[in-house]
Amino acid sequence: MSPRQPSRTATLARLGFAEAARAEQLLGDRALAGLVDPFDDEFSDGLPDALGDTADPDLALLSLVRLMESVRADEPRRRDSEADPEGSLSGLVAALRHAGAARDRLLAVLGASTALADHLVAHPEHWRDVTEARTLTTQERVDHLTGAVREPGGLTAYDALRVAYRRELLGIAAIDLTSDGPTATLPDTAEALADLAEAALEAALVIARAELGEKADTCRLAVIGMGKTGGRELNYVSDVDVIFVAEPADGADETTALAAATALATHLMRACSTSTAHGVLWPVDAALRPEGKQGPLVRTVASHRAYYERWAKTWEFQALLKARAVAGDRQLAREYLDAVSPLVWQAASRENFVEDVQAMRRRVEQHVPPAEADRQLKLGPGGLRDVEFSVQLLQLVHGRADDSLRSGTTLEALDALAVGGYVGRDDAAALDESYRFLRTLEHRIQLFRLRRTHLMPTADPDLRRLGRGLGYRSEAEVEVVTRWQQQAREVRRIHERLFYRPLLAAVARLSTSEARLGPEAARERLAALGFRDPAGAIRHLEALTSGVSRRAAIQRTLLPVMLGWFADEADPDGGLLAFRKVSEDLGSTHWYLRLLRDEGSAAERLAHTLARSRYAADLLMGAPEAVAVLGESAGLAPRPREDLLRRMTAAAARKDDPERAVQAARSVRRHELFRIAVADLTGQLDLRGVGHALTDVTEALVEASLDVAQRAVAESHGGELATSLLVVGMGRLGGAEVGYGSDADVMFVHEPRAGASEEEAQAQALEVVQELRRLLASQGPDPHLGIDADLRPEGKSGPLVRSLDSYRSYYARWSLTWESQALLRARPIAGDEDLGRRFLELVDPLRWPEKGLGPREVREIRRLKARMEAERLPRAADPKTHFKLGRGGLSDVEWTVQLVQMCHAHEVPALRTTSTLEALQAAVDAELLDPAHAEDLRAAWTLASRMRNASVLFRGRPVDSVPSDLRVADGVGRIMGMDPGSGAELADLYRRFARRARAVVEMDFYDAS
Repeated sequence: MSPRQPSRTATLARLGFAEAARAEQLLGDRALAGLVDPFDDEFSDGLPDALGDTADPDLALLSLVRLMESVRADEPRRRDSEADPEGSLSGLVAALRHAGAARDRLLAVLGASTALADHLVAHPEHWRDVTEARTLTTQERVDHLTGAVREPGGLTAYDALRVAYRRELLGIAAIDLTSDGPTATLPDTAEALADLAEAALEAALVIARAELGEKADTCRLAVIGMGKTGGRELNYVSDVDVIFVAEPADGADETTALAAATALATHLMRACSTSTAHGVLWPVDAALRPEGKQGPLVRTVASHRAYYERWAKTWEFQALLKARAVAGDRQLAREYLDAVSPLVWQAASRENFVEDVQAMRRRVEQHVPPAEADRQLKLGPGGLRDVEFSVQLLQLVHGRADDSLRSGTTLEALDALAVGGYVGRDDAAALDESYRFLRTLEHRIQLFRLRRTHLMPTADPDLRRLGRGLGYRSEAEVEVVTRWQQQAREVRRIHERLFYRPLLAAVARLSTSEARLGPEAARERLAALGFRDPAGAIRHLEALTSGVSRRAAIQRTLLPVMLGWFADEADPDGGLLAFRKVSEDLGSTHWYLRLLRDEGSAAERLAHTLARSRYAADLLMGAPEAVAVLGESAGLAPRPREDLLRRMTAAAARKDDPERAVQAARSVRRHELFRIAVADLTGQLDLRGVGHALTDVTEALVEASLDVAQRAVAESHGGELATSLLVVGMGRLGGAEVGYGSDADVMFVHEPRAGASEEEAQAQALEVVQELRRLLASQGPDPHLGIDADLRPEGKSGPLVRSLDSYRSYYARWSLTWESQALLRARPIAGDEDLGRRFLELVDPLRWPEKGLGPREVREIRRLKARMEAERLPRAADPKTHFKLGRGGLSDVEWTVQLVQMCHAHEVPALRTTSTLEALQAAVDAELLDPAHAEDLRAAWTLASRMRNASVLFRGRPVDSVPSDLRVADGVGRIMGMDPGSGAELADLYRRFARRARAVVEMDFYDAS
């Protein structure tokens, strides 16, 4: 063994040869004489390095040896025939001896495709088509192929077509394989392949006419390219989808002409699809024609139009999106396209159009063999079809109103969708990158043997060649698989969001005029939809959609369908106005319109919310960024108290000024109130869920604000406070039954710290409470939260805050029955937890007396309730419809339940709860209330609470009675789930439930027995 051999082998291995020892032998083969010893720097001019740059250096070297052998063997014949005056052998040696585009192209083809290498070996004179390759026009390709079949040079016309086709393919592959970025030049490659297929179809038509003779002159025949051929985005190896259209030639009858056209089309297909000694081009597939394989191969324009107008399925219009004239009578092709193209852009208006396209995509996936699913570049999840179906569906839905989207080429259409705002720019860029990469993989895999396949290889040599062909060198087989899988995941993620976007189905249901949103169409539609002020609505629409900005383009997509959603509610005008204000505030925010266009049902949910609820609209107009909750995966789930308190405390801590600190905490409250309101309006929260959520946000705000107030007072006194503070929730706050219009009923408790005097502690506690009330009473970003301390001992006449010992003394000496009753719902909500526990120990015996209530206390409670009914009901209020103080209202139910609690909680522990409904159920379980009576009380309390909440949601402010205005009543009823136009029934419904509850109150509360 030569001492130099190991170093030569190592060098070749370093250059990328998998079989370095064999490569060394081949480099010394006699066929490469003239290229000389590759290890002699004076002679080699870097040939091994050039081979090492190919996708498969071993294949490139072996194929080069075979090619040189073929050229040498063919040289005497060529010299004798003077077919190559420059000398084929000498020209090839010269091209290979010197670095440059010629050598790179030839070696790249030899190292990427065994099929093209075989063609070069069989036709060595074609090597110049590789080294001198250039981009040709479609007409030049047509001239080359039709010229070849007219003068086949000793071959049959079929074989001449195949040889000429492969010769053209060599040039396309040479340019493709040596481009700086194969994914960047993919569209050019796919376009060249489609043009070559078009030229082959024209040449095949020449063959077919020659075979039919004069019979072919009785008809006009046009060949319409479909699929990737029509879209000018063809693969190296693919079926060529076509539709044939025919008309009689001058003087011919239709029957004769169609028979001739059918024969002509059949011969054309045979000329391309028949296997000969020189192989096959590709199958010509006419299955996309009307009625598929069962239908006639050839139809007239009128027959096509009649079929598409009456019988065509959704998928057939989707297929027609890529229709393009590719061969034959071009005037006839234009007539056909003029007839069917308008039908394509009307197809999205068909019933269930979007759902049909989505179902078809699912069927395609389901028919992928399980063994292939993980390797599919085309049909599987994250494959090319995901991109193509997404783009085509968006085109068909939005292309009715936007001519710029009507391209048959996937990447052109995707770019137009991004420019028009129908797809986010980031999503479009990701899909573009992934589509180019997946198609490039497909091309490289097919190019190797020129076989139709869409499967990723599994063998390491194949993966290595694939990876190296895309520029990977270290662990190429691993890198290419990793990137493919990453791209597939990204494609699938975006596809699922775009393809199943709820907005699509809604837009598709619009008529073409509605989708265009022209001024006249908009005005007519607004009036028909029920907008009370169409002129005002038009002004809002013009403000949102005018101009050429991306923001206006996206709004033009959203608004036609959102108008219908606004109109589904009682106040479409208010909804559109609120949407305009929110959009003007957030329109320049990059995520806002993308959220509405792309994220689930965000746009629909927003439209319904704004037109259904003035309360939610006001919240959003004050904090437009809160709209982001509509796109969060768990965006409408209320945040727990601990999370809210953490957020509020953190927000407040970033501000030095107490007022600004509490304002920051209140901003968190506003955001959370919007979340709760939307969850309520969309049916994701029941009454109890709303009550708990509103209670949590109220408690968190009070606690965060208390902390700010305590810090401010402590700083003003130059040190630590002299006392600890506690806030006790009362009424609906204590019962966790807060409504949208509820004040915060509270009592304030303090306890002096060790060493502090009572006077100092009391003074500082009062200062803290007053600061707290001031901070919460100031104008803020959220709805006003009133702090009501009227349930404290002695009511409004008593001290605003007391020490725990003061409460103990008061309750021991002066407490009245109503004060014990008020304590039934007392619950610590903020401040010192230990103080809270000790306060409950103090009041529990008062609210749940050891022996219950005596007759005197019961009579006192009844007298007080009767007095309230007589004195506290507002003068103009109707006692039959007042939510709180009316007959059968909230107060009736709560006092009845509370009387049971005070009488029996000492013996029934389950009654010791601050919740009205829990106490009611406990009374039924303990057989203290008749179940039917309890159900009447529960139904009335629940209805009044829901109606009260719904009234605030609709009108945006607290409401005490059933609305008398029918429009308002209709809005309230819709929020409660009633049918549109049922507002007149609302008062009757409430009175019916209230009457039943009042009858129970008369028996179970006022009955003197």
